[in-house]
Amino acid sequence: MKSKILTWSIVLLIMAAGGFAGYVWVTLHWSYSTGERAGYVQKFSQKGWICKTWEGELTMMAVPGSIPEKFFFSVRDDKVANSITTSMGKRVSLSYEQHKGVPTTCFGETEYYVTGVKVQE
Repeated sequence: MKSKILTWSIVLLIMAAGGFAGYVWVTLHWSYSTGERAGYVQKFSQKGWICKTWEGELTMMAVPGSIPEKFFFSVRDDKVANSITTSMGKRVSLSYEQHKGVPTTCFGETEYYVTGVKVQE
């Protein structure tokens, strides 16, 4: 009797862990929306105690003289992070994907993940 309870407990634990892993995979690989934002990267740093993520802030001005809007984003790819770092101070266009429902900040503090960067001339 005890061995059946232990076996079922282990099976349920494995199913719960597999379900959670599947949910995380879906939220990270299936984007809710995609788009581009243009402006100047104002802040970009690697943050976190255990899970190091690249976090940034893009300042966008629609009309000169207007109050700038800030776009907060995360970067998971080190190549993209290096491209952003080298383009600091220049006007850039960031391609991003929005991933809703990511369960932890271990993958990024925002739901906007930058996938590419182009320097605007």
